[in-house]
Amino acid sequence: MAKVLTDANFAETLNTDIPVVVDFWATWCGPCKAIAPIVDEIATEYEGKAAVCKCNVDECDDVPMTYGIRSIPTLLFFKNGELVDRHVGVISKGDLAAKIDSLL
Repeated sequence: MAKVLTDANFAETLNTDIPVVVDFWATWCGPCKAIAPIVDEIATEYEGKAAVCKCNVDECDDVPMTYGIRSIPTLLFFKNGELVDRHVGVISKGDLAAKIDSLL
């Protein structure tokens, strides 16, 4: 399962030498529900190689605002603590895996 991020633990999560993927979502978002199983599968498959996390925009105020999250689902990709890629909308498992592989 993907790690749950909050405003309080977001910065510490980026402090790692592995890529970090953050899924910004909400419980009322249909497309978010559609990709949730994919995100969880990827989190399991890439355990130890990449950190896959989820941030509920209804429970976090600062982080979504800091990164300009205006639509969900939005996936942010970090390498060495720096934002390197962004994907807005539904994504296939293969495309998500390819984006992570490019950061490894």
